[in-house]
Amino acid sequence: MTSTVDRPAVEAPVEQQGRMTHRQILSALSGMMLAMFVAFLSGTIVSNALPTIITDLRGSQSQYTWIVTATLLASTASTPIWGKLSDLFSKKLLLQLAIVIFIVGSMLAGLSQSVETLIAWRVLQGLGLGGLQALVQIAMAAMISPRERGRYSGLLGSVMAVSTVGGPLIGGLLVDTSWLGWRWCFYVVVPFAAAALVLLQRTLHLPVTKREVHIDYMGAAFLTAGVSTLLIWVTLAGNSFDWASTETAFYVTGGGLAIAAFIVTELRAKEPIVPLRLFLDRTTTLAIAASTAIGVAMFGSTVFLGQYLQISRGYSPTAAGLLTVPMVAGLLLSSTGSGLLITRTGRWKRFLVGGSLLVVVGFALLSTIDHETNIVALCGFLFVLGVGIGATMQNLVLAVQNTVAAKDLGAASSAVAFFRSLGGTVGVSVLGAVLSGRVGGIIAERLEGIPGAAEAAGSGDVGLADLADAPGPVQELIRLAYGDATGRIFLVSAVVAVIAVVTILLIREIALGTESGEERLQREAGEQ
Repeated sequence: MTSTVDRPAVEAPVEQQGRMTHRQILSALSGMMLAMFVAFLSGTIVSNALPTIITDLRGSQSQYTWIVTATLLASTASTPIWGKLSDLFSKKLLLQLAIVIFIVGSMLAGLSQSVETLIAWRVLQGLGLGGLQALVQIAMAAMISPRERGRYSGLLGSVMAVSTVGGPLIGGLLVDTSWLGWRWCFYVVVPFAAAALVLLQRTLHLPVTKREVHIDYMGAAFLTAGVSTLLIWVTLAGNSFDWASTETAFYVTGGGLAIAAFIVTELRAKEPIVPLRLFLDRTTTLAIAASTAIGVAMFGSTVFLGQYLQISRGYSPTAAGLLTVPMVAGLLLSSTGSGLLITRTGRWKRFLVGGSLLVVVGFALLSTIDHETNIVALCGFLFVLGVGIGATMQNLVLAVQNTVAAKDLGAASSAVAFFRSLGGTVGVSVLGAVLSGRVGGIIAERLEGIPGAAEAAGSGDVGLADLADAPGPVQELIRLAYGDATGRIFLVSAVVAVIAVVTILLIREIALGTESGEERLQREAGEQ
């Protein structure tokens, strides 16, 4: 298949030539950063409102989990599809489409009258989020050369920091304000998303690539079916049924067959959703492996940090959010600082190695916490972890974008994001099972001398569900169990993070290019 790119006239604006000035880049980033702010804010603002939502809509404990999981599943499964579409269609148009989908999903979620409909609209919201998370970095790669991208990638860290801290605080305020309520946790992001839509229309001007288009519908269907089936399995296993069970066999077999069909389809497709040739590149494969490990460790463990602070240490949701500020501050300083230094020096591997080592150290320190850990020490541990994450996450994407062909920028960037999200989903489920088992074990040990008490306590989940109605001594036992058990999941995360260190050490450093994605695309098209 041949492809052609319209050659710009000499007098054309620089953005139509694939080059943009610093001022034009900052202007274009304004809309994209606001879109990213919406994406991260929507993920954190709901967390503090979930107990109120479940009570108001009369939901169950399993539905509590699915309000979060539904969005994560949809965004994870759709990320590679958005990435591939960005290689075929206008990135600006796709970004705007993702925002519109997100706005519709948010409005309908706020209008939900049952948990079932809320979960359904959260799926729609997740489809839009998948596009936002993938397309912003892809558009940045099209505008900015790898060498210059570091100075701007720190802005992503800033947006993540502000939305991570602001989300729980805004959510708590909305829930506690009688004339607003939990529905405004969905409504409040709509004005930001609409403003991002307008800003993108006014500020983002990328060349439109004209090429023969072949959409891989079968590949998209098999990918979505396979990934969704496996993610639903790891979400339900250990709660709704045992890991070793007939249900597990059905889910794994069905998901495996769909993935196998997807691979066969991709080998034959003219425009595969995920070009399998990407995995022949050493840097891409190792970066994806490292991103998966980071996803398992980071998402899988930090999800339970708020639970530790609220259940074991007795902090309010707002206070628990404020106690994560050291981690966010470390992430902000590290992502911004490493980005500037990478732009200045052109060297990036040292920051990946150092960042991944700090991730291991941070998790190792956190593995020592219990129900009496000094909060100042805990904040120090979180700062170390934040510095490590900030130097690792964005720079793994940069390493891949610097290596692959310009025509594969979208697919490769979304592949890294996809496997990181996939790792996070698996991590939440597996580490949640580890935490639940450990809590149940501690409770059973403490009640061992009381006839029938251990059996009545059951699992950690049962203890948590009964926390509010339990007698004072039992409440204290449950809090102690959660405090002492949380260190175990951080220990597992530290072990998983070692995988990221090993794979990053094996990545071969390639000098950062000085051409933007659009400049490379024009050059590579001319060389065909």
